[in-house]
Amino acid sequence: MGQLRSIIAGLVALILLSPLALVDAGDAAAARNNARPRPKPSPPAKCETPKLRIVVDVGHTPDSYGALSARNDPEFGFNFRLARLITAKLKSEGFAATRLLVTDGKARPSLFKRVGAANEGRADLFLSVHHDSVPDKLLETWEFDGARSYFSDRFSGHSLFVSQQNPHFATSLMLARMIGRQLKEQGLHYASQYTLPVMGRYRRQLLDKDVGVYRYDGLVVLSRTHSAAVLLEAGSIINRDEEMEMNSPERQEAVAGAVAAAMREFCGRR
Repeated sequence: MGQLRSIIAGLVALILLSPLALVDAGDAAAARNNARPRPKPSPPAKCETPKLRIVVDVGHTPDSYGALSARNDPEFGFNFRLARLITAKLKSEGFAATRLLVTDGKARPSLFKRVGAANEGRADLFLSVHHDSVPDKLLETWEFDGARSYFSDRFSGHSLFVSQQNPHFATSLMLARMIGRQLKEQGLHYASQYTLPVMGRYRRQLLDKDVGVYRYDGLVVLSRTHSAAVLLEAGSIINRDEEMEMNSPERQEAVAGAVAAAMREFCGRR
């Protein structure tokens, strides 16, 4: 037994005096870490066109139809026709997961319905389609088809809105700028009146003076969506000339084409 203890003691002494035993704990840990294979960095997420979930929202509802045009047509009809065309255009361009969103009911409840639908569907991008009017104090009267009607030919053009309260504000702003640039390339101009004092409570901060992107934090569909979100006012239907243009297939195709081109550019940068 004594001889066995002597052998064990000798082995312990040899281990303690060996070069490996002289490596301190920090060096040993570093050696172990260096020996482990390092995980490769994840490549940046790429945009797969067929899988990009785009929600094209028809602004307003049949019950709460938005503004009336200069010829007494409800805004909802303009919104529906253009949003449906944009959806079809995006699908034809390969954005197969694009969805047209139509809601019903009164104004405010419908806003939360559409936000809920977009969030539950895990939308990647949300585009709400509208057509513009002006504050009531700027309206003038005229007669159309024997009925008293209202118009304002003073302003025209499209506009784009984003909310800084959106969790993806930077992405929303980037997409809005892309859409604005594409509309500009189509020869269309944006509505500049939102910076003017005459707009009163509708006055907005202009974020991009080149392509007409405005900040509008209070909009539910922009601030409450979990994805990047943009609201497009495609043109003024209270302006008598532009109302006719917004009803033309040429103008509708130009707007839909601009949106599709912007989505392609957006996807290309992902």
